[in-house]
Amino acid sequence: MNRSSRNIRRLTLDALLVSLALVLSLAERWIPLELLVPVPGIKLGLANIVTLFAVLRLQGSDAFLIVVTRSLILGAISGPTTLLFSLAGGLLALALMLLAVRGHEKIFSVIGISLAGAAAHNVGQVAVASLVLQEPLLLLTYLPPLLLTGLVTGTLTGIAAYPVVKRFRLPVERAG
Repeated sequence: MNRSSRNIRRLTLDALLVSLALVLSLAERWIPLELLVPVPGIKLGLANIVTLFAVLRLQGSDAFLIVVTRSLILGAISGPTTLLFSLAGGLLALALMLLAVRGHEKIFSVIGISLAGAAAHNVGQVAVASLVLQEPLLLLTYLPPLLLTGLVTGTLTGIAAYPVVKRFRLPVERAG
């Protein structure tokens, strides 16, 4: 396969993954998780299944493109606050997951990498909320319950991603 064909294939896969992440992000808004866990704004993080797949099976630049594009489109649909939360959480999660993936199968499992991403996502979003609302105490009051729920949602996301990650071994060399 020549370079042009590989680039088209890679761009097409990235576009499909952005679309899937968007659908998952929008679909999870319909899941009333707050009824089970009384933590405002809690979500399953279904779109992070796509990010986890991209981190483990594609290049870091593809994962970055997917996270940023998904965040920009969600921001265009839902407004600038969603954009800020999505970018802050998504990029911090991506950075930590890219660090954790270096030890994949030696140190971290798929679930471990997912947990790292979930925790980082929560930290990024609460940090932005603290800045936007000018309430630094949010980090002390809201972050702990969010991190606890992130253990559950990060585990579920990792479990959901595991069969997909194991099944699909793409002929793309993983590189930063």
